[in-house]
Amino acid sequence: MRDLAAVEKKYAERGKLGPVARLMPTTAATTLRKSANESFVLDGPFAETKEQFLGFFVIEAETLDEAITFARELAVANPGAGAYEIRPLRVFKPGGGTP
Repeated sequence: MRDLAAVEKKYAERGKLGPVARLMPTTAATTLRKSANESFVLDGPFAETKEQFLGFFVIEAETLDEAITFARELAVANPGAGAYEIRPLRVFKPGGGTP
């Protein structure tokens, strides 16, 4: 962690470091898998390795159900096959530990 903090500090001092967050372990993941007509929720990180990671959303959800509802709405807005992996984040503050 000390080595990571040194690299992050260097880029932060140059104004080049954006927000930093750490994904919680895969054991904390939930996946919404979708097809053109339906979706279903699985416990765990079940996105296929051949699938592309195209981006991510960060939302403040009070519950896992709220996060799943958000993913379902995204799935409806973006028809077709794929998956949305839902994973809690842990805020990371270099030099300040984790809250």
